[in-house]
Amino acid sequence: MIKNGRVVDPSQQLDAVMDILVEDGKIKALGKDIAEAADEVFDATGLVVTPGLIDVHTHMREPGLEAKEDIISGTKAAAAGGVTTVACMPNTKPVIDTAIVVSGIKERAREESYANVEVIGAISKGEKGEELAEMGDMAEKGAMGFSDDGHYVKSSRLMVLAAKYVTAFDKPLLCHAIDPELDSEGYMHEGVVSARIGVPGVPAISEDIAVARDCIIAEYTGAHVHICHVASKGAIDIIRQAKKRGVNVTSEVTVHHLTLTDEACADYNSATRVNPPLRSADHVQAMREAVLDGTVDAIVTDHSPHAPEEKDVEFRYAPNGFCGLETSLAVILTDLYHTHVFDLNTIISKMSCEPAKLFKLAGGTLKEGSVADITIMDLNKKWTVDSSKFYTRGKFTPYEGKACTGKAVATMLHGNFVMRNGVVCTKK
Repeated sequence: MIKNGRVVDPSQQLDAVMDILVEDGKIKALGKDIAEAADEVFDATGLVVTPGLIDVHTHMREPGLEAKEDIISGTKAAAAGGVTTVACMPNTKPVIDTAIVVSGIKERAREESYANVEVIGAISKGEKGEELAEMGDMAEKGAMGFSDDGHYVKSSRLMVLAAKYVTAFDKPLLCHAIDPELDSEGYMHEGVVSARIGVPGVPAISEDIAVARDCIIAEYTGAHVHICHVASKGAIDIIRQAKKRGVNVTSEVTVHHLTLTDEACADYNSATRVNPPLRSADHVQAMREAVLDGTVDAIVTDHSPHAPEEKDVEFRYAPNGFCGLETSLAVILTDLYHTHVFDLNTIISKMSCEPAKLFKLAGGTLKEGSVADITIMDLNKKWTVDSSKFYTRGKFTPYEGKACTGKAVATMLHGNFVMRNGVVCTKK
């Protein structure tokens, strides 16, 4: 029994102090002052209880890149951050482009993980953009969708074929929509800051052009095209207009593209090198407005851990990405909730309910009979980001030393606590 928590569940338009009774991994009852006895009672007085957070864009790095991350360390990081479901991208070694690799990851996750692990298969073999991968076979083994994340599918012909193909088994294409020819020579956003510090820039139109093409393909084929990590105001406006026309296109934005600008790159901190790059304040404001008006469907981390020796180099030589699962909720609460930019309903909707609905995942709701994946958070908990205490193997974060207000204090997966009081539980 979770007693006396403020239950916030946008899937039911619910925001009230209630009890939740959990039995056999499911939510048995939800209501005020539930009288039924329970084996264990968790007192959530003063805390917020929500559907488990869902992150549909992460890199677990397994198979083949376990020095950066693996299923165990990555899902421990998820549990520590209040995330109950992660979807892992296919740019591993080998690439997740066959049914056997999908099956292997899902089987390992069933045995070892501290969160639900959804698998995203590759669109093309080896993510080379030359030949379609075994998407039908991967779909049969439970692939959530398909992406060549980290790579833009340059061939419009191949992308149209992929879009037509996936409609047969009702799976989305998750598009890394960044034109590589415009992206390849820069290390950060092209703008005032890049000019001031002397770093070659990446123009925002590198996103705009690629997003426009993929929206056109979605309109032509009717396929569900999901645009990953949007960061350009031009790109978000293209998506907005496509949605107004009824195109089956959805989008996501990362926590860092909602909370950081290119000014964070001014000290050449390699943790701030990401793709798409951190953009200027006008682009950040456009992302926030897109969350509020529904153009953005999900808030994600793009959790991309790297080995320390990879990121501890000069800015221009550092690989893109940093770890985000353990800071995502706290940063959103600190920078956007407590500053009255987003309300709690919006945050939980974009970080749980809408992703679940969008990708047909279990969870994202606290309705009776649903899976008991639950996040419990303290909106007022004061803490400071210290990467040395992270569960992820990737210790680089632009939020190092950030004073935060708000944190997940307990995470429940299938009715069992996998994190309590900031400590990931030992599995039985």
